[in-house]
Amino acid sequence: MTTHRDPPASPAGIDPIPAARQAFLLLRTVFTVAPVLFGLDKFFGLLTDWEGYLAPQIDGLIPGTAHQAMLAVGVVEILAGVLVAVLPRIGGYVVAAWLAGIIVNLLLIGGFYDIALRDFGLLVGALALARLAAAFGHRGSWARPWGRTP
Repeated sequence: MTTHRDPPASPAGIDPIPAARQAFLLLRTVFTVAPVLFGLDKFFGLLTDWEGYLAPQIDGLIPGTAHQAMLAVGVVEILAGVLVAVLPRIGGYVVAAWLAGIIVNLLLIGGFYDIALRDFGLLVGALALARLAAAFGHRGSWARPWGRTP
C-alpha cells in the first residue's frame, strides 16, 4: 500500500504547483505568439530576408522558388502557434519537431551555428511545454492557469 505524500516544499517556501503552472503559461504564451509573428513576417519581410535562411540543398528538393517556400513556411509556423494555443500537449511536440527541422537547415547552410544553438534551446523549451501540458492534463483550456484544478 502506498501513502500519498505532498510534494516537498521548496527551500524558498514557494509552492511548486503554482510555480509550474506559471512556467507552463509563460511557455504556452511564447510558443503561441512567436511562431505566429514569425510566420506572419514571412509574408511581410520586416525582420529579415527569410530566403537567405533556406539551405540550397533544401531549396533544390522543394518545388517553386525560395520565396514561395518561405510563404509555405510562414503558413506552417502560424498553424503551429495556433496548435500550441489550442492543444499545447501536441503543439509543443510539433513546434519542437519544426525547430529540429530549422536546426538541420541552418547546419546545412553553415555559418549560422549560433542561431542553431539558440533554436536548440527553444526546442528544449517546446518539449518542456509539452511535458507540462501533459502533467497538468491540458487539452486546450486556458482556465485556471494559476491555481489547482478541481
